[in-house]
Amino acid sequence: MSTILNPELADFSDFINAIDDPDHREKFITVLNWVKSTFPNLTSRFAWNQPMFTDHGTFIVGFSIAKPHFNVALEFLTLEHFREMITTQGDHTTKMFWQIKFTQPVNYDLLERTIQYNLTTKADITSFWRQKEK
Repeated sequence: MSTILNPELADFSDFINAIDDPDHREKFITVLNWVKSTFPNLTSRFAWNQPMFTDHGTFIVGFSIAKPHFNVALEFLTLEHFREMITTQGDHTTKMFWQIKFTQPVNYDLLERTIQYNLTTKADITSFWRQKEK
């Protein structure tokens, strides 16, 4: 059974169709559809060669692909806030990404919390990225 991409995410089609492994493609579509259905007010946008979601013009979350996993980009402040929870549950983090192996289940509860954290903490931010603290 093939998962169908939400029509509101059509801008992501070329990116998704380039994912060679059908199981990886299916899982990635499932995650993107989940984001759109859980946060219907987010705007989908394809930029920097990745699917991403924004709110009032500010970055909320982005996704990219590597062979054994996909990356969740959250911005450094959010990733730092959730890093221990992410690694405790068995996923890996880098300086800028939460990496979820295609062979492991997605912790949607934690993903929802990270996205909601960005929505809450960026509610008054008008720039695309957070400004670095001085």
